[in-house]
Amino acid sequence: MKKIKIDAHAKINLSLDVLRRREDGYHQLEMIMQQLALKDIVTIEEKESGFTIDSNSKEVPLDTSNLAYKAYNTIADMFNIRRGVHIYIEKNIPIAGGLAGGSTDAAAVLKGLNALWKLRLSEDQLMDIGLRLGADVPYCIMGGTALAEGIGEKLTRIKRFSHRHILIANPGFNISTAYVYNNLKLDKINDRPETELLLRHIENGDTDLVAKAMKNVLETVTIKENPILNKIKEEMLRSGAMGSLMSGSGPTIFGIFKSPKDLARCEEKLKHSIKTVLSTKTV
Repeated sequence: MKKIKIDAHAKINLSLDVLRRREDGYHQLEMIMQQLALKDIVTIEEKESGFTIDSNSKEVPLDTSNLAYKAYNTIADMFNIRRGVHIYIEKNIPIAGGLAGGSTDAAAVLKGLNALWKLRLSEDQLMDIGLRLGADVPYCIMGGTALAEGIGEKLTRIKRFSHRHILIANPGFNISTAYVYNNLKLDKINDRPETELLLRHIENGDTDLVAKAMKNVLETVTIKENPILNKIKEEMLRSGAMGSLMSGSGPTIFGIFKSPKDLARCEEKLKHSIKTVLSTKTV
C-alpha cells in the first residue's frame, strides 16, 4: 500500500484586527499570518477500505470531529474515490492554542491525498477546498508570510519573515474561539494594529520594529479573562523579547527574541510554571 508523509506547520499571527461583524455573522478580519518551523507530521497510508486515524497524543480526537477526517471525506466525495485511508498524526503543536493545529493537519491531508491519488490539483484549487473545512486551512496550504483578509481566506503573499527566534508558551487550558469573538466589544477597541506600517517593517526586514508593532485585538477578551497570559507576556519582555503577543484567540503567547541566549533563559524560567514551552523559528 502507498504511504506519504506531510509536514503540517503551525502558524502565529503577527497582527490580528477585527474590522466589523458581517451580515453573515462572521467577522471581517485583517491579519498577518506567519508559519513556524514547529510542526505536526501527518502520515497517510492507503488501505483496502474505510477511514481510521491515530495519534501519539491522547488529546487528538479520533472520530469524525477531527478536521483530518473532514478533509479526507470532502476530497473523496468530490472525486468519487472510495479507497481506504489510515492517517497517523504525530502531534507536536499544542492543541486548541491559536496555532492552527487542526487546520494545518487538514491542509496536510488535502496535500497528501492530492499527491497520493494523483489528482493534480493546483494550490489554488486545494485552498478552495480547504475553505470548506475552516478559514485557516487555505493559509495552512499556502504557508510562508501572508496578509489575510475577509474571514481569513483572502490571502496575499508578502516577503517572508523567516529565521526569527520564537518562544511559544501555552498554559494548557482551552479557549473557545466563538466565545472570544462573541464577547469582543468592537466599539471599545482603541489600540488596533497599523497593518500597512507592519507590512512595511516586514518588507524592510526590521525585526525590532515588527516586534514592537505587533497587536491582536482579541487580547481584549482572552487576556482580560485570563491574567496568566499577561504575566507570560511580561516575563518574555523582561527576559529580552523584542515583542510578545497572543496568537489567534489564544491561549498561546509567543515572543520574538534577537538573542538565542535570552530565549533559552526565558524558556527555562517559564517551563516550571507553564504546561508547554517550546522554542522554534519562523520559516
